[in-house]
Amino acid sequence: MKPSAGLSALALIASLSMTSTSQAPSVTAQAPSACSPGTTVTTDTGPVCGTAGDGVRTWLGIPYAASPVGRLRWAPPERHASWTGTLNTVERGSPCPQADLLGRPSENEDCLKLNVTVPADAAGGPLAVMVEFHGGGFRFGAPADASHLVRTGRVLHVGVGYRLGIFGFLSHRSFGENAGNYALHDQQEALRWVKRNIAGFGGDPGNVTIFGASAGGSSVCAHLASPTAKGLFQKGISQSGEYNSLRGVNTVWQPQDCKSDLPTQEEAQRTGSRFAAALGCADEPDVAACLRAKPVKELLDRSGDGLADDRGTIAPIVDGRLLTASPAKAFAKGQVNDVALMHGVGRDEVQLPMATTEAEYRALVRQQYGPRAGQVFARYPPARYPDPSPFIAYRTIVADSNSVCPALQVDRHLAGHIEVFAYQVDNADAPPLFFLDQTKPNGSFHISEVPFLYSAMDDAGPNQRSFGRQLVAQWTGFARTGNPTVDGTPYWPRFTRADPAVMSLVPAGDSVPSREIGRQHQCGFWNG
Repeated sequence: MKPSAGLSALALIASLSMTSTSQAPSVTAQAPSACSPGTTVTTDTGPVCGTAGDGVRTWLGIPYAASPVGRLRWAPPERHASWTGTLNTVERGSPCPQADLLGRPSENEDCLKLNVTVPADAAGGPLAVMVEFHGGGFRFGAPADASHLVRTGRVLHVGVGYRLGIFGFLSHRSFGENAGNYALHDQQEALRWVKRNIAGFGGDPGNVTIFGASAGGSSVCAHLASPTAKGLFQKGISQSGEYNSLRGVNTVWQPQDCKSDLPTQEEAQRTGSRFAAALGCADEPDVAACLRAKPVKELLDRSGDGLADDRGTIAPIVDGRLLTASPAKAFAKGQVNDVALMHGVGRDEVQLPMATTEAEYRALVRQQYGPRAGQVFARYPPARYPDPSPFIAYRTIVADSNSVCPALQVDRHLAGHIEVFAYQVDNADAPPLFFLDQTKPNGSFHISEVPFLYSAMDDAGPNQRSFGRQLVAQWTGFARTGNPTVDGTPYWPRFTRADPAVMSLVPAGDSVPSREIGRQHQCGFWNG
């Protein structure tokens, strides 16, 4: 069966650099012959050495926590044991367990590793640190190769592998109080590792920006609202972190994004009990031991897409400790860590199956909006759009309701408490990505800006290449200074309730702030 557009879109981050599914490196001493001279760094668990070349120095697959196996499967991460000798960190660790979506499945749980990349000629003081949480719907993905971002933007990049799917989020009463959200615990453990160790690699532990796209953007929202993340980072960049269905008809992902009403611990544990029963563990005297003894593949196959009521929880929940409320509710109450935030989405984001005929358009609108469908039809009639009108009309509805208007709501809520720099990607001519139907007008699609951060886009035209240089300057400039207005970029005003300016990001140096996005996308209707 062909993956849905939404599934493939969020899994794009996995494809950007999931280059190996080999086993993670051993933590015993190894001969340093594979390492480059001058790359040995001492961490608090032992020395590591890496490679130098192509304008960067890189350490790959550094363990930041103990392997989450045995009693640590479905438990918060623990510190990794120290090693003797020097650990060669020259090969990417294994992706965390995930199904075969992109031809790179994994069943290796020894995956709590991170990659560090710095400019080869870093000098002049400690570097701003950008810690990336990859996307993939919390089910897929691995850290990206950030060499281009590091070389061009002069920052230190940390890419974090974290538990995914059922391994990252299953809650069951046998796991103890506050069960679940292990993936988010992994991300916070990586931030604690950064705080303790990143100075040795040339980074500034007091200037850390977390960022990510799709599920990575949702992760940023979670840590923004998390009491246990306080003090672990100073800035955040949430890219396309609003993508779930507005009215709860999720056909691709469990509720998980920045606007979602996440399951409570009680709800997640009911789902976990049904999952345990489906695996034959419900009547065992030690349910946790039974679940922890199950093979990885059986757990992956049983959990699947998480959309049936016995598939378990495979996305964030309100666990009562790491998350005491859904991020959107926390933001509305001002329960937010004191950091600066860049936050935005694409104009034409879609994470649902698309309409190709008017009959499909009508059926999908009824499915998604139920009793409001008539009002939606009245506001977005296909006759108002050029051919293929059903496709463009439904694309516009989904983007407005699921991404653009909810993102503006988040901006408004947060702007009363922290500094917010809002954006909308309006680049309708970005080079198409593999998951798109290139016969259709996809507009400024989901995560279209991501490849510009990882590549010089040499095969694109001059407008797009200039756009890429601008984005790298804005992302890394914000990481350094807390403000995306730096040399080589247009003026980007702060979003406030009095002046709700949203930077419209377009190529060729033509990006400008807009105050009209809410009206253009009918946010008065959707927010109601």
